[in-house]
Amino acid sequence: MKAFLLAAGLGTRLRPITDSTPKCLLSVGGRPMLDIWLDALAKAGVSEVLLNAHHLADQVEAHVAARIGPPAVHLVVEPELLGSAGTLRANRNFVIGEDMFLAINADNLTDFDLDLLIDAHRWGNTVATLSLFRAPDPTKVGIVELNDGLVVGFEEKPAHPRGDLANAGMYAFAPAVINEIIGPDPQDIGFHLLPALIGRARAVALNGSYFIDIGTPEALRRARNDWESRT
Repeated sequence: MKAFLLAAGLGTRLRPITDSTPKCLLSVGGRPMLDIWLDALAKAGVSEVLLNAHHLADQVEAHVAARIGPPAVHLVVEPELLGSAGTLRANRNFVIGEDMFLAINADNLTDFDLDLLIDAHRWGNTVATLSLFRAPDPTKVGIVELNDGLVVGFEEKPAHPRGDLANAGMYAFAPAVINEIIGPDPQDIGFHLLPALIGRARAVALNGSYFIDIGTPEALRRARNDWESRT
């Protein structure tokens, strides 16, 4: 199985921390976030990962070159940010011939078992399967509406949320879903792709799994404290 690990963001909300360190190389529990994700993907049976980079890409390249062990990592440096969906489209050849692939936002920290997402996608027989968590502030995330497990509504960062089931940024896709990405780059999975999949995508809940978006210095501090107590 193959996966996209999306790590090209600028990390602007984490400045000045990310002025000198790319967000994916920030450490939690004494390990870079990138390594935590690569180990989780290997455990789930992923043999190849396409990792995109932009901000401080030379540091990411050096880290990947020094890493030992699975999965195999193909680093793609984006001189101009393509957006999460744009990255899938630009590298569609990576997943030609696959029955499914994963796409993961590298700036989230979770102990969710990716096998649950993979199994749900295969059982559901849909073009896409999303992972969902209960958001403490639904105005800051993508909110999903469900009907018997089927996605019937999606709104990115709504001013007036209809619920608190939020997109956790871990996806299982059929390769054909890349054909749904239209329009000029940058294209985002949440803003542009998921709304086109309403009625054709399913979801799996994280339930009791730990999950946090490491997007601010305060969130990073909380994640470091939480993760140390869980591992």
